Amino acid sequence: MVNFFSLTLNPKQPAEAVTVSEATELPQALAQLGLSNSRPVLVIVGGASQISEADFLRIENLFVEVLAPVAQRLNAYVVDGGTDAGVMKLIGKAHNQINADFPLIGVAPRAKVILPEQTDILSEDATPLEANHTHFVLVPGSNWGDESPWIVEVATLLANGAPSLTVLINGGEITFVDAVNSVCAGRLVMVIAGSGRTADKLASALHGDVTDERCKELAASGCLQTMELEAAKEDLISTITNLLLT
Repeated sequence: MVNFFSLTLNPKQPAEAVTVSEATELPQALAQLGLSNSRPVLVIVGGASQISEADFLRIENLFVEVLAPVAQRLNAYVVDGGTDAGVMKLIGKAHNQINADFPLIGVAPRAKVILPEQTDILSEDATPLEANHTHFVLVPGSNWGDESPWIVEVATLLANGAPSLTVLINGGEITFVDAVNSVCAGRLVMVIAGSGRTADKLASALHGDVTDERCKELAASGCLQTMELEAAKEDLISTITNLLLT
């Protein structure tokens, strides 16, 4: 059953949300959110852990100087996990910092998030939603990672034939699952090498330095590319823009 409601996470920018119980409800849910026009879609997955302060600043700049401006210029949909942590927090902060108006859509398990004024917390590791997101799709699931296939499906429906791209930054085990789901959907995954953890393992596999058989299989899929975190801003912008236009 689709349940539509508004959220006040940010007084400057109210958010719209829906809960769904099964994948067949997603088209109706997205339409109720006003997200029914086909546009390029940028999916962002990963984390921001176990990295140096210098690399964190580079990742932060990637969001502010590259990912958010590209999405704004292309009027793209951006889809992520929606919570106030890691890359989701960074894209939300970038959205606010550049005064963007592109739709920023978080997809998260209902049982793992804390809504405003919610008192019955459903999980010990539940997390607030990120306040700069414009839309949320709350899906079934009692574990982090349950949202992964839903993120893929939401992105596919939003694109509706338009180009889409997953950008993978840092991340742990769930990020690997996100990569697998994107590849299974035929979506190109741009791995940001030098951002740490899962991203660097996948980048190593793409360069033939196999340390993980799962990474080797993904690298062989033909759906992974890599760019260096330290690449010139102009090169990152050009590459990601071109992938979202073709």
